Order: sequence, then structure tokens, then C-alpha cells
Amino acid sequence: MSLIPSTESLTCEFKSDRKCLADRDLIEAAVCMANGEGGEIYLGVEDDGRVTGLHKDHRFLDGMAALIANRTQPVLRVSVEALEVDGIAVARISVPKCGQPVATSDGLLKRRRLQANGQPECVPYLPHEFASRQASFGLLDVSAQPLAGALASDLDPIERARLRQFIERFNGDRALLELDDAQLDAALGLTVRSPAGYLPSLTGLLLIGNEASLRALVPTHEIAFQILEGEEVRFNEFSRAPLLRAFEWVETLFKPLNTEREFQSGLFRVPVPRLDQRAFREAIANAITHRDYALRGAVHVRLSGESLTISNPGGFVEGVTLSNLLVTEPRPRNPALADALKRIGLVERTGRGVDLIYRGLLRYGRHVPDFSLSSLHSVVLSLSLAAADEPFLKVILEEEARRNKELPVDSLIVLAALREQRRASSEQLAAFVQKEPARITGTIEALVETGLLQAHGAGRGRTYTLSPNLYGLLGEQTEYIQQAGFDRLQQEQLILGFIAQNGSITRKDVMRLCRLTTSQAYKLTKQLCEDGILEKQGFRKDSSYRKR
Repeated sequence: MSLIPSTESLTCEFKSDRKCLADRDLIEAAVCMANGEGGEIYLGVEDDGRVTGLHKDHRFLDGMAALIANRTQPVLRVSVEALEVDGIAVARISVPKCGQPVATSDGLLKRRRLQANGQPECVPYLPHEFASRQASFGLLDVSAQPLAGALASDLDPIERARLRQFIERFNGDRALLELDDAQLDAALGLTVRSPAGYLPSLTGLLLIGNEASLRALVPTHEIAFQILEGEEVRFNEFSRAPLLRAFEWVETLFKPLNTEREFQSGLFRVPVPRLDQRAFREAIANAITHRDYALRGAVHVRLSGESLTISNPGGFVEGVTLSNLLVTEPRPRNPALADALKRIGLVERTGRGVDLIYRGLLRYGRHVPDFSLSSLHSVVLSLSLAAADEPFLKVILEEEARRNKELPVDSLIVLAALREQRRASSEQLAAFVQKEPARITGTIEALVETGLLQAHGAGRGRTYTLSPNLYGLLGEQTEYIQQAGFDRLQQEQLILGFIAQNGSITRKDVMRLCRLTTSQAYKLTKQLCEDGILEKQGFRKDSSYRKR
């Protein structure tokens, strides 16, 4: 494995040292990296990736970290490591990602970003960008700050009345309904105390500001609703109304598109919407709560074919990634706005709205929510609108009725994973749930005990499939036979048939033929040898088996 990446990237910078890179340029590169995503600077490598080595003045690296620390504000602490590539000395400088802006001691501020062609570059780091970065690190809550130029008259009494209606409609904090207008504004953080009196915060203007003031003071706020058929745009409308009115607008537009079917489950008729209403509401609320209001661009709600895509400006906040989305603690970019929406009742009060979104798709047998198109600059959520799997939903409803409570989201994810993967180990299932294998053992075994899953093998070779009963209820009996494999007698006959045609069989052949893991194939061939059915030839990798 190469010690040095082959090309530059957002987190990798090459610096030539043939002419002895100036201290000023090295410090500027470190500052630029720290104000970006952090990363590594390789000193002694050309832009095209050729290793040319360190200048003689840089052969001793002991003072390089101190040089960078002494000439940056606030102090930037890097680590410097000596590398040797094909006998050529190179320095690797590891730069942390910083939440606070870092400048050179001369006052130079730059940040690293990607150009349209995918190549990295350093650009000026401007003051209006500071708040956005600090918010992504949780160092600043922009939504709680008084908005420059906003006055109490910018708040709309009609929108405040709408807010009270939302509290009643969504079963919010009813204690808020007992407060007068000034108390309500203060309790929800809609106004902030200042020397000039109580002035609207960003949260206040977004929720109950009048539309003209919003356009003037928060020009980045915008929500778009689009309907596409192939490449043709059927509907494309934008709203800059306050958030609660805009939310109603989106709901009104989507309602006739969210058609419902019904099916009989026991004595009851069960409605099956195109998209679960709670999941839709939570996805929209998440987008307007977590968007970066310092960035231009609208929150887009786009219906295209069998999917609904919701995107917002601003990537995941620091610490949230695609690999921990299900388990990380809630980290809203705009805590004051998020808290207000929770108390109004518009978003899930525990902050685990992503669980509601997953549940709203998986219990209907649809694909998991897809965040894979998200980037550093936007979060993109795609929700499947494919036809619901009614037999699967019926199984879920029956199991929930038996338990007298909803199935945990982890259980739904495990079932969805096995519907797609057909067979998986506990380690593989743990990756879908984004937890350690030990933490989902109870979930898996509970599903086995209730007859929804079936275990195969033991120990490290233990794998799981949907149970034959569940496959039967889904009308997929043949899929179970294909995935569950064969019993011992069937395995023996398959192996003997293979040997009759080919003369011998290897352990890898046994694994492929009988759908077994390495350890299971080892145990089976060992048992067949002990029973006098097979005999082993060769040793280790060269070993094979033939009929005795």
C-alpha cells in the first residue's frame, strides 16, 4: 500500500520542495487546509504526484510544527511525520479541521474547496462564511441571534395565530397556549432581549415574520415544489412565506399526490398511502430545520417517478456521517429553530426524526431512505414511492398487534436487509443498523424467537434468513429453499454428484455448491471424512476430497 495518495484531493495537498518551499507558503497551505476539511500536506511531492524529496534545509523536521503554531492565530497545532518513499525523504503534515477561523499571523484567511472540475483550490475565507462554519461545529446558533435590521413590527400577528393553531393541531406544548403574545415569543425564542428591547431572532422571523420582511432580511429562505415526468417539468413553484405557512403549502400540494389504497387485515380495512404522512412531515421539517440559512439555494421537494427527493443547502453538521446517521446524538445546525419546532409539535420531540422516516418506509416493505447523494454542501434524501408490499405490511401489523406495540426500527431494518440480501451474518446486519454486533444480538434473536427469522449454523458461521413461515406468508416459498440451503443428506448428495462428474472437490467448491461459510464447509467435509464417505488428498490450500 502506497504511503502517499496518487492525486490531490480536498484533504490532500502536494507541495514541491525542490526550491525550498517558503515558510509563508507552507503556513498558508496549513491555514487553508484547517479552514477546509482538514487533511494532510505532503512536502516533497510535485503536483502530479511525483516524489522529488525534501530540500536540504527541511531535512530536520523538529521545528516545523512549532513554526506553524507560532505563525497562526489561533494557534494551529499540526503533527509532522517523516516518510521515506523509494529512498526519498518526504514530510507528511497532518492538519486538523478547525471550527473557528484560523489565520496566518499576517492576517491572511483562506479555505480549501473543490472547483467544478473536482480539483482543490485555496480561496479567500470571507467574514460572512464564518457563522455558517461555526454553526456546523455547534459553536454558534445563528437561529438564536437577533437578526440585524429586524424590528418587532416585522412579526406578523396572523402568523402567530397560525403558530397557536399548529400547537393544537400537532399536539405541541399546550402550556404555550396559556401565554400572551410577548410571553409566547420569548418562550419559543422568537424574540431576543437587547438594549433596544425585544427584537426578532432568525427563528422568530422564519416562523412568524411577514413575507416582505423575510424577503428583505433572510433572502436565502426559499422552498421549491417540483413535479417531474422524465425530463419534463410538470409543476415548478417557489414559496418564500414564513415556515409554518410554507409547510402548509407543501402539505397541500402533496396531499392529492399521496394517494391511498386499502386492504383487508382481519376485521379492519388498513389504509396504505403512497408515503407515510409522518415520514413526509418529518423529512420536510428536517430539511427546513437543518438547512444552512447563510447559503443561497432553496429547500427542494421534488417528485419524480417512484421517488420523492428532499434536499437542503448545507451538508451534515460536524460529527454526523452516512455511517452513523441512525445512532448519533441529535445535532441540529439551528438548535433554537429545532427546539421551537419540537415544542410546536411539528418535529419528533426526542430529536430522532430519522427513525420516523425509516419506520414510515420500511413497515410498508419499501426501500430504506437514501441519503447517498448528500455532499459537503447539501443533504439529499430520497424516499421510495414504490407500491407497498401488502403481505409484508400484514405480517408487521400482526406482529405489532401481538406485541401490543410498534416493532423497533432496528427490527424493521434487519427484516429489510434480509429481504434484500436474503442471507446475512450478525456482523453484516449490524452494519445496516449502524451498531456493534453485540448490541443487535438481542434484536436478531427476538426476531428468531417470534418466527420472523431463521438461524443457520452456529458460532462465527451463524447466518440468518427470513423464516420459512414468513417466506410462505409473502408467497415466496421457492426463495426460502434457495437461500436456506439444504439439509445434510442433500449436501452429501450434491458433493457426491460433483465428485462423480469431476473426480474430486475442494472446500471452495463445497462452499459454492452448498451455500456454506468457510467454517461450515470445513465441518461438513471433516464429518464426511470421519463417516468414511470421503477421503482427503493433499494438504492445506492444495487439499481436495474424493469418494472413499
